[in-house]
Amino acid sequence: MLPISKMAAAVQPSATLAAGAKARALKAEGKTVFDFSLGEPDFNTPKHICDAGYKAMLDGLTHYTPAAGVPELRKAIVNFYKKTYGLEVSPEQVIVSNGAKHSLHNALAAMVGPGDEVIIPTPYWVSYSDLVQMTGASFKLVPTTEANGWRMSPAQLKAALSPRSRLLMLNSPSNPTGCVYTRQELEALADVVLQSDLGVISDEIYEKLVYGSAKATCFATLRPGLAERTVTISGVSKSYAMTGWRMGWSVGPLHVVKAMGNVQSQETSNPSSISQYATLAALEGEQQCVEDMRREFEARRELICRRLNELPKIKCPVPEGAFYAFFNVSAHFGRTLGGKKITDSTSFCAAALETAHVNLVQGSAFGCEGYVRLSFATSREQINQGVDRLADFLK
Repeated sequence: MLPISKMAAAVQPSATLAAGAKARALKAEGKTVFDFSLGEPDFNTPKHICDAGYKAMLDGLTHYTPAAGVPELRKAIVNFYKKTYGLEVSPEQVIVSNGAKHSLHNALAAMVGPGDEVIIPTPYWVSYSDLVQMTGASFKLVPTTEANGWRMSPAQLKAALSPRSRLLMLNSPSNPTGCVYTRQELEALADVVLQSDLGVISDEIYEKLVYGSAKATCFATLRPGLAERTVTISGVSKSYAMTGWRMGWSVGPLHVVKAMGNVQSQETSNPSSISQYATLAALEGEQQCVEDMRREFEARRELICRRLNELPKIKCPVPEGAFYAFFNVSAHFGRTLGGKKITDSTSFCAAALETAHVNLVQGSAFGCEGYVRLSFATSREQINQGVDRLADFLK
């Protein structure tokens, strides 16, 4: 039998992708499944972006590109940060990768290794901890609570620091909670960072999906000298409904971006040339499509929170960004639902899928037991029908 490396053996499969696979298996059996597991917009990629990808193929732009991305796209990303946040960087400080997850991997691989420690506030996106472990580094989880808005305090960050601390991973707007840190809250964390030797990976992939009075903030812009400590991650998957195009990017200090480019050149070479030109059209084309999708997500947010809070013993705080409801189901622990004993979020989600054919993701996968995540990146009809099923399940 061929051996399995210690690294591969230690890595867990993505909980969200695993949940999606279970739902597809039930659908293949002819079952109607209400799948709220994947963080994927249900909209099609806007036509002008698809047209740009098609034109790139017809124009023969189907060959290798520079490993870090075509110059035009890197320049467009530079322009986006200058126009949106006032952050001034050079194209050499930008690397385009195969999605934001790949960008996160590259950043971690370039900056940490065995003996290093990465601080992660919880709840956190399921892949963060495994991506850290794949480098040989370890992670330290800092728990936040619904009572404090799922925000890590400066005091918590200070207390988490150790001689091994190298990086802090921040995610605002957040997956899975929908928390959006205010500028003042991020400034307070930035001050702790600058008083230490800590670097930051700021995952801002949901930056265009904020609601009400919430505003996205680019962490690197908050204090003088902070940009030299920060790698900013973003992409087009969520805002432009381009998950399958696999386009993400990193912006950071030149020496770090060069190291990430070396990793990527050996690992995957360049990301898809066709997707790069489609992304160029996304960034430089009309932006009404983004606002139209954002408004629909906001309407769905209102609907899902209202419907969930009508369910018995369910409490769902209103998210300020992204497209997830993260709600407490612990009042149902100890019950028998659908003939199954509910002891934790995993058994709750398993019973909901098997009995009600409603697919959710357990909070334990995000480092927060007692909660489940529901993606409302689906139609209002699906939301209403799915919550109706949940209501029957909870009876």
